[in-house]
Amino acid sequence: MFKASYLPFFKAIVSLLAILALHSFPASATTSEPVKVSVQLWSVKDALKADFDATITALAEMGFQGLEFAGDFGPYKNNPRALKNKLASLDLVASSAHIGFDALTDNHLMETLLFYKTLGVTTLFVPWDERAWDPKGVMQLSKQLTELNNIAQKYEMNIGFHNHNREFESFNNATYWDAIATNTPMSLPLQLDIGWVHYAGKEPLYFIKKYAGRTYATHLKVRTHENDGLSPIFGENNYPWQKIIHALIIDGGTKWLVLEQEEYPDGLTPLQSVAKSKANLDKILRSM
Repeated sequence: MFKASYLPFFKAIVSLLAILALHSFPASATTSEPVKVSVQLWSVKDALKADFDATITALAEMGFQGLEFAGDFGPYKNNPRALKNKLASLDLVASSAHIGFDALTDNHLMETLLFYKTLGVTTLFVPWDERAWDPKGVMQLSKQLTELNNIAQKYEMNIGFHNHNREFESFNNATYWDAIATNTPMSLPLQLDIGWVHYAGKEPLYFIKKYAGRTYATHLKVRTHENDGLSPIFGENNYPWQKIIHALIIDGGTKWLVLEQEEYPDGLTPLQSVAKSKANLDKILRSM
């Protein structure tokens, strides 16, 4: 029997659980695992070329949990297993990768899938294709992506697509992004780049919710227009990042928040810029 004398103790336990919930890392809607934070290595491409190992070590020390690759593997370009081990020594994993169609042709597809599978990557994103905003090419692009993803799934991998701004130009009473999304299966991941969506003047929440469950990984960044007064450092503008990240996790099914830095304020190196953006992202996540 529940005794009245237990009530203060019971209330204290409930309050403690509520506090812990508020300060825990946000979790994905489709898993009990917390969402993780990665960085697109294009952000520090020059530093990688200068000293690959020192650069990924610096990123690990910033608290990143994953790296999203973009074609530079430093001294490990022919040894994905050694690279995976190096990442593990830094408590890092390869979260995903950007890759062009040239590496996904019939002559290279199996070699490409084996390389990334060995590295530990299960999701590849094609980051750029001009057919994505061509009324005569967008359906061909969607078909090719679907065929490649079907093959990749046989090896427990996925191949998806990443947007820039032109995918949000008008097409058939919607946008090219809508055309790609509606002409590819639900199993094909869409990497929504929030910076480019904002740049195109569109509302990211709309697209996150419209194509629910397909944003396995997302790019968090700021793209500035000339003289718009925005800071390229993540978290220094008035974007509703908490609301966006919450929608990504709950509606998008996002497992990886991928920080990307394509612009650098005067006086800051790319690594310093990434560090500032990462610190701001950490503050935002702690407040959720």
